[in-house]
Amino acid sequence: MLQQVVIATFIGGLMGLLGHVKKKGRLEKPRITKRFIYLGFWEDVAVGMIAAMLLVLSSEPKSSMQLVILSIIAGYSGEAVLRSFDFVRQSQVQQPSHNEKQERTPPQE
Repeated sequence: MLQQVVIATFIGGLMGLLGHVKKKGRLEKPRITKRFIYLGFWEDVAVGMIAAMLLVLSSEPKSSMQLVILSIIAGYSGEAVLRSFDFVRQSQVQQPSHNEKQERTPPQE
């Protein structure tokens, strides 16, 4: 399992780098301004790595081909994958349980 996570992290980082080049058209170097530290291409590399790692850990691929394909997809669309994990978590929190009483509003005339 550790080997799968390491491979997914590497592929996800590489695809995050390629996604950055596609999105920006070039490699943007990290820079520091007075109010902000901009990570440049390292930001997309890190997001691709994290997204690929999360996707592989949550899906547990059965073959090496599935591992590579999942890592490529997650790394290339890293931000969308992380947003979907956040959306799933929020939707699980917002669902009312069956024990709670639901408020009824009277019909308006």
